[in-house]
Amino acid sequence: MAKGYWIAHVDISDAEAYGKYIAANAIPFAKYGARFLVRGGDYGVKEGATRDKQVVLEFADYATAVACYESPEYQAALELRTDVSVGDLVIVEGYDGPQPGES
Repeated sequence: MAKGYWIAHVDISDAEAYGKYIAANAIPFAKYGARFLVRGGDYGVKEGATRDKQVVLEFADYATAVACYESPEYQAALELRTDVSVGDLVIVEGYDGPQPGES
């Protein structure tokens, strides 16, 4: 079964207040088995535009990724983020088919 992913790009206007969101999102992320693959770090924009912070979270599957976002726990955390950041978030199903060069 293919994994599910959150891919987020975020601009943060108040880092201290954003820290409250980070503390609150730990509850649903633990509950739904989220695993950070990318959480900030160096990056280079090669095409298009992005925001200051990049985040990729991995879930067991797409349904779990959606359930986490829609959960009351995450929605409560999200309320802490909306006034102190602007972001783009995509929830996407992973690919587990053949890779280039595989038959």
